[in-house]
Amino acid sequence: MLGVSLRDQIRNAEIRRRTRVTDIAQRVAKLKWQGAGHIVLRKDGRWGPKVLEWQPRTGKRSVGRPPTRWTDDIKRVAGSRWIQAAQNRGIWNSLQESYVCMMIALKA
Repeated sequence: MLGVSLRDQIRNAEIRRRTRVTDIAQRVAKLKWQGAGHIVLRKDGRWGPKVLEWQPRTGKRSVGRPPTRWTDDIKRVAGSRWIQAAQNRGIWNSLQESYVCMMIALKA
């Protein structure tokens, strides 16, 4: 193996650099971003894009913090008009790195 123990106090980032293993949190964030962009581009009548725009408004709202939605993190980076941004691949790809960095910072 690497011959590294906890006493060496080597950071995880350094170990990943040495072993050339990608950080799983980065990979998941990147795949989520790419998946959201892919869903938005679909024009074949599937329910995916419709679900992303759905706003449930039935009955009274519950007390407390609203539930976190799948798109909340995406909206923090791309804004509330993220669906229009996702349709422009140049803009969408340029925002991907800042999204991944934000997700890593939130998890730390």
